[in-house]
Parts: sequence; C-alpha cells; structure tokens
Amino acid sequence: MNNQAIDIKNSDVLVIGAGTAGIGAAIAAARKGLKVYLLESSNKIGGVMSSCPGMPLGAGYPCGKSIGGIFDEFVNRLYDMKPPAAEKRVCSLEEFGPEVLYDHEIAIFTLYEMLAESNVNLLLNATATDVIVEDNRVNKVVYYDRNGKHIINCKIVIDCSGDGDIASKAGVPYIKGDENGNMMGTTLTFLMINADWKKIFDENDDPYFRKYAEKGILEGRIHEDLYKLYIMKGFHKDSVYFNSVVIRDVDGTNVEDVTKATFEARKRCHQLIEFVKNEIPGFENSQAIYMGPVVGVRETRKFDGLYQITRQDIAKGEKFCDGIVACDNPIDDVFRGSNVMTHDSIGDKGLYYTIPFRTMVPESIKNLMFAGRIISADSVAFASVRGMPQCMIMGQACGIAASISIKNDQDIQSIEYDELVKELQLLGVNGIGGEEL
Repeated sequence: MNNQAIDIKNSDVLVIGAGTAGIGAAIAAARKGLKVYLLESSNKIGGVMSSCPGMPLGAGYPCGKSIGGIFDEFVNRLYDMKPPAAEKRVCSLEEFGPEVLYDHEIAIFTLYEMLAESNVNLLLNATATDVIVEDNRVNKVVYYDRNGKHIINCKIVIDCSGDGDIASKAGVPYIKGDENGNMMGTTLTFLMINADWKKIFDENDDPYFRKYAEKGILEGRIHEDLYKLYIMKGFHKDSVYFNSVVIRDVDGTNVEDVTKATFEARKRCHQLIEFVKNEIPGFENSQAIYMGPVVGVRETRKFDGLYQITRQDIAKGEKFCDGIVACDNPIDDVFRGSNVMTHDSIGDKGLYYTIPFRTMVPESIKNLMFAGRIISADSVAFASVRGMPQCMIMGQACGIAASISIKNDQDIQSIEYDELVKELQLLGVNGIGGEEL
C-alpha cells in the first residue's frame, strides 16, 4: 500500500488548461506578482495550436487592426524574429479577415518562454479532477499526475480547459452545444510538405476544391462529408494545411466518443491524402506530416454567466461597458446538427462587437471565472466568439480580474468594470472602453 502523503500547494491563482485562454490568464496574473499555477492535462501547451498543428490564428485583426494585448505581444515576437516565424496573410475565404500563419514549433516554444519569463508554475500531465467548494468559493482543487494525488489551495480559479470540467464540478450551470444539444463537428487537421503551391493554388480559384471533392465522393474514394476540401498554404513554402476532415455527432466530453472519432478521422485523412496525391496537380511528390494527435473539439459546455452574449448583440455590433476584446469573426458553424458548414458575416463591413467580461463570470461562485470556448453565449454568438486570439485576451482579462479581486478583497462579481477595462487598455488591448478600432 502506498502511504505517501498528499502533496499540497498554495496558489493565488490556479488556471486550468494551457490553451491560448489559459496561457493569457496565467501570464496576466503572474505579471501582477501573483503566485500562479497552470495545469495542463496533456504533455504540451497550446490547446488547439497543439491538437491542430498549423491552425491559423484567425480573428486577431477585426477591421484590419490588432486586438492588442498578449495576442499582439505574442505574434510580434514571431514577426520580429530573423527570419520571421509568422506572417499575417489574407484569408482565402472572403468572410474572414487577416489571419496569422506561423512556424508551429517556434510558436509553441515562444509560448513556453513567455510563461517562464512571467514566473508561471506550469504543470504538464496534470489533470484537475475535483473541487472543494465552501460558502460558494472554490477553496481547493484536486489534481492527479503520475506521482498521485495533489491538492492546490487557491484564492482564484480560472477554468480555461475548453470543456469546463472544474467549473462544472463547482456547480456552475451549463448547456452542451446549441439549444437542442447539438455540438459542432470535431476536426482532424494535418500538413503536407513538398507540395507545389503554384500548381495547386494558382490554377484553382475555389478555396474548397469542390470539383475534386465531387469526383472523390462519386468514386467512393473519400467520405461524403468531404464535399468541401478546405486547403490553404502553410507558413513554410510548399507546405499545405488541411482543415477538411470533420466528424459529426461527437460529445467532446466523452472519452469513448473522442477516441472513436479520432480513429475514424485518421482513416478519412489517409484516404484524403492518397486522393489528393493522385488527383490534384502539385501534390504528386508531397508527404503528410504533423497530423493532430486527437480530433480538435470546437464545442461542448457553455456556462451560465452574469450575461449571455447573443446573436442580436453581434448583429448590431454591441460595444459593452465591460467589453474586454473586439471581434468581427464570422458565424463559423460546422456540422452542428446538420450536414452544412456556414461562414456567415456578422453584418456590414467594418462592423465589430466586444465580448463582455460578464460572460466569463458565474452568478454564485465568488472566486471562479471561465474563459475560452466555454463562455456564456447563445449558439449563433458562440460560432463567432471562439477565435483563438479572442480566447487569449479573454484569459488575459480574467488574469487581470483575479489581481483586482485579490488586491481589493472582492468577489469576482463585485469587480468594477471600469478598473478592469482601463487596465487592459494600458496593456494595449484595442477597441474597448469606448475607444474605436
């Protein structure tokens, strides 16, 4: 029998999940001098950037201007390298604004550096499993790693895990998917190298390569859901990024569903790889690399916040008094209860909205926030707000809110929005607090 004592750690701020939201939250809080632990259940930081290697950072430039903050700091570090490790490009889809392509390994390493420079205590392969709630406060979080059980005492908890397991266990109400329980499809992405850009892209003006997709489906060589092959230039010359293989009807909180979907997605990816090598000129000598380790999950839980951002809010370009990040991302819905993908503009060109801090704050748990794709949003608004750059600034806002809460000995629900917004403006976040982009 193992009688080893349970390890106990003390933190000011505990962040769950080291995707873009969690990284933003951890860095922001640690730079305020707080003791921050960042738990990541996998063996690599980055979230979607890791599970979908090469995924562009879209929506970071609403109306052509950067949202600023930690997102701007991150991408500028990549831009300023010699040679540059990232590039801002026009998206091949009309509805989307500029997006950032980057060298995957350099980008992930840069995020590690930013965490280390900020004195964040990062713990990989550490899975938060339970909470202890007293008087509507999360006082302790239990996590496990290969050495066993650990407990972290915490003043503030920020759930950025993507699925919100800890917020759920703390008792915050939520729904899964849309109003009918339908969740967006999961996707497995991959890169191909040694592809001839000129042949592939100069001679095809359809970003979805639909004439090829139709041929492959009719001949039974690729799955029928691949009627749109979203293929785009990767960061490095003659590399090509595929964001094409979608598996529907997957509950991303269910391990068996995710495992089954990952196997099926890999099968479809390999069929697609063989098909493009044989059918699309320019792929003859290419090879597939960097296939995601697991399907990327777009949508599971959405928590009840003090405010739910809605389709009406984004359609009219609402600028909230507690808005913490700007967004003009289209309504990017993928196989949610249907066999269609939509990329609908939110409105007229030049329109953008802000995401309110209240969407990240529960009604009753006094020291808990949630950021990323689990914020309070209806199904249409969710399809727009979920961009990785926005998630990074959501996290940054929660990190700053944590420092305000601890400094003023306030519940999260009592924070003055003006103070939060002004601090974010001082940190370079654009398009908030009455200032236009």
